[in-house]
Amino acid sequence: QVQLVESGGGLVQAGGSLRLSCAASGSIFSRNAMGWYRQAPGKQRETVAGFTRGGRTNYADSVKGRFTISRDNAKNTVYLQMNSLKPEDAAVYYCNSYPMVYLDWGKGTLVTVSS
Repeated sequence: QVQLVESGGGLVQAGGSLRLSCAASGSIFSRNAMGWYRQAPGKQRETVAGFTRGGRTNYADSVKGRFTISRDNAKNTVYLQMNSLKPEDAAVYYCNSYPMVYLDWGKGTLVTVSS
């Protein structure tokens, strides 16, 4: 059973940066395209960014130019560098397979952005 563990969230002022990490058991990243998702209070979970099978990256329009997804297959870790954070980026962030979600969700990591 693959376990996903997200970390790196925290409280940051608007305009600040955070780097999220997602570690997985096993070699899941070498076999699967991975992505980042987020869920704000009272809202549905949405896709933030992801790798395609071909290694290209996709981003939600709301984060293009500010967020960067990267990965280290040797470390079984995927990252999300978030710059120029806005209050509307506040959410619990999760990683999972992309674009189709078929892994068990981890606990996520909370990002809070103060204005």
